[in-house]
Amino acid sequence: MFRRIALGALVAALLMPLSIIPAAQAAERIKVVTSFSILADLVRQIGGDRVQVSAFVGPNTDMHVFQPAPGAAKELLGADVVIINGLGFEGWADRLVKASGYRGPLVVASTGIRQRKASPDGHSHSHGGKGHAHAHSSGDPHAWQDPANVKIYVANIRDALIAADGAGKSQYEAAATAYLAELDRLDADIRAAFEPIPDQRRRVITSHDAFNYFGAAYAIRFLAPQGIGGDSEPTAKAVATLIRQIKRNNVRAVFVENIASPRVIEQIAKETGVKLGGALYSDSLSGPDGPAANYLAMMRHNARLLADAMRGSGS
Repeated sequence: MFRRIALGALVAALLMPLSIIPAAQAAERIKVVTSFSILADLVRQIGGDRVQVSAFVGPNTDMHVFQPAPGAAKELLGADVVIINGLGFEGWADRLVKASGYRGPLVVASTGIRQRKASPDGHSHSHGGKGHAHAHSSGDPHAWQDPANVKIYVANIRDALIAADGAGKSQYEAAATAYLAELDRLDADIRAAFEPIPDQRRRVITSHDAFNYFGAAYAIRFLAPQGIGGDSEPTAKAVATLIRQIKRNNVRAVFVENIASPRVIEQIAKETGVKLGGALYSDSLSGPDGPAANYLAMMRHNARLLADAMRGSGS
């Protein structure tokens, strides 16, 4: 009796249609390694259950001071696809790929985006010296701060996943189309939040110069004591200049970032009487229980804080 039952179960398993076999059993997920948490989220949104995603720099972690550990090369070697931001954001990428022996595709998610220069009010600088694994020169790599640019990221990610896993083409295309619609809704909501705010109130102080794309998209002027690198202390002269700008422009709110030390911003707030407006997310998502667990949540969180602060500034 037992043998007949076992044989029947085996035959049934062999005859089971592939459509009802769990996805994890029907096809092994492709392994995608990304440089930082925002890219990892975008890959998850497009790849769904067909991808296994990891990031060298996780949530609430500063990309600007990242230096690859010995285990990074091993993780890279096991990847099917590696995706980076580009625009000078990952100065270590070429060296790490070469050292690892990885021979798969290295996808630059920002391909096709016109890079902006650093804000003239910021203090851009390159980090070529010892201890710095990050280089921007005078270009700003934070292109994801404009949802219109993220539409290009999504298309590049979609195409990279299709190239690596052609069997998932229809799933990747459908997910990308749905996410592009979400980005359109996000952009419309942000514009609606800022629309009533007059131009003279659209001035914001942040701890480092990471919001040029956001500012250009939504007509907001961002000032920062630190350059786009964010990994070095601003000079006393830069801080003094910013304090004068704050007083001259009647700015009433400043923001720290989740990856930045609040010390300088707190000093500026104390010396000017400016209100601290909360923590913005620039180069990193929050943890899963935080206000910026994914890209869409991050942008909505930032827009809400900024709009609230600007509505309350000046009278």
